Amino acid sequence: MASKLEFFYDCSSPWTYLAFSKIEEVAARHGADLVWRPILVGGVFNAANPSVYEAREKPLKVKARYYKKDLQDWAHLYKLKITDPGALVVFPVNSVKAMRGAFVAQEQGKIAAYSRRVFETYWGDNRDISQDEVLREIVRSSGLDEAEYFRKIALPEYKEKLKANTDEVIARGGFGSPTMFVDGVMFFGNDRLTLVEHALVHQH
Repeated sequence: MASKLEFFYDCSSPWTYLAFSKIEEVAARHGADLVWRPILVGGVFNAANPSVYEAREKPLKVKARYYKKDLQDWAHLYKLKITDPGALVVFPVNSVKAMRGAFVAQEQGKIAAYSRRVFETYWGDNRDISQDEVLREIVRSSGLDEAEYFRKIALPEYKEKLKANTDEVIARGGFGSPTMFVDGVMFFGNDRLTLVEHALVHQH
């Protein structure tokens, strides 16, 4: 029986972009069933990890310098363009609409392609994914129907889908993005992908 690999993610996180870029090949390499679980990481921070906001308000300078280097080291390793969060047009970005839209893309089997475009647009192109005109370009390039997309993300049903996933990851012990589960066992962060692979090999 194939392992279940759940990927709880919000496109507003650069570390999540790193993990996202590898998670499909990790799942494929081990024959795991990959389950996309869009969340709103701000909701997770509010409920389970408010220290994130404190760290942003009063950053430790030496740690902040290393954070920038570490992020770029990972980006170079993965061959991704990731803008320094401090240089972004807006950070943190309001990703609510984009993450609701992931459910619309999921219905049409395009969630991976859509999410990749959201990540690339924000972290690579430094464009504000909370703006409808930016989302329209993402939607069109992902092969989604623009009218359907904007109609659905405003519906209570899609708001609830995002809230339900966010509440679930909190209830299961999550405190940020990306949070991954291999057959119910939690792993957090891009740098835990090695442990995710180990679990996929040895879980059974």
